[in-house]
Amino acid sequence: MVKIDLITGFLGSGKTTFIRQYAQWLIRQGYHIGILENDFGAVNVDMMLLQDLEGDSCELEMVSGGCDRDCHRRRFKTKLIAMGMSGYDRVLVEPSGICDVDEFFDALHEEPLDRWYEIGNVFAIVDAKLPENLSEAADYLLATEAADAGAVLLSRAQEASAAEMDATVAHLNRALKKVGCSRQLDKEILRSNWFEFTDKDFEQLLHAGYQMSDYCKETQQEDAFDSLFFMHVKMTEEELRAAVQAAFADSNCGHIFRIKGFMPLGEDWIELNATRRETVINPISRGQEILIVIGEGLSKKALQKYFQDPGND
Repeated sequence: MVKIDLITGFLGSGKTTFIRQYAQWLIRQGYHIGILENDFGAVNVDMMLLQDLEGDSCELEMVSGGCDRDCHRRRFKTKLIAMGMSGYDRVLVEPSGICDVDEFFDALHEEPLDRWYEIGNVFAIVDAKLPENLSEAADYLLATEAADAGAVLLSRAQEASAAEMDATVAHLNRALKKVGCSRQLDKEILRSNWFEFTDKDFEQLLHAGYQMSDYCKETQQEDAFDSLFFMHVKMTEEELRAAVQAAFADSNCGHIFRIKGFMPLGEDWIELNATRRETVINPISRGQEILIVIGEGLSKKALQKYFQDPGND
């Protein structure tokens, strides 16, 4: 049977960065892996951020949204069926930051997937400097994505103090209590810098497993988040950085969690990955002319002031 791992994490937590480190280690160990980007949004930006991993030992697949949840679940199952016949040793699934983890477990217990796949690990990625003032909907997703994890990895641990990480763990455990989950996380939480992981560290992760924890299901909480798309935005890198920072600061835009995407600069491309705390812009070999804003209560009209398609002026 093919082992399959789920890597969950709230919006902007660093799932894709972790998957890169984990996948590179698996490839070095001789594994033939498939990575499935399973995003409820209509456009999958994170898949493009992993494009350099593609080769004989690693293949990238995508399930995009742009449809209702039932349709998306069917697409997810269909893609897993196809991947089950591709000869992988291991499949890594990265869902969106607002995923329903039960969708993963439900699909893997249906025929024919239950005969082809064996659930290996569930990892939850949590920002080591988790903001204290998250909404009820955000806390719900934070808790449900960690409830079944065999290991919780704190992202950007090298940038956080021990006190900040303690506060993040306390916040996570409070969120678990709020959803009626009796589980409290301690030893499952890894505070180390991923970029310094040894072979021994990755071997331990490879056997982290998962837990099935009960909690109160509230599907309406998952519907509290929006994704808005802005195509063909034209500006300089400095203007883009300023626009992103201004949008985060403008309450009329809504509560923004993450802005990500790509923009052409002449014949080159840049990749944007921004959270309230930092804006990272890097060159990338190829991209798509799209910026995606993810958050709660977003106003497209207010955001267009910063990310207007020049063709729609």
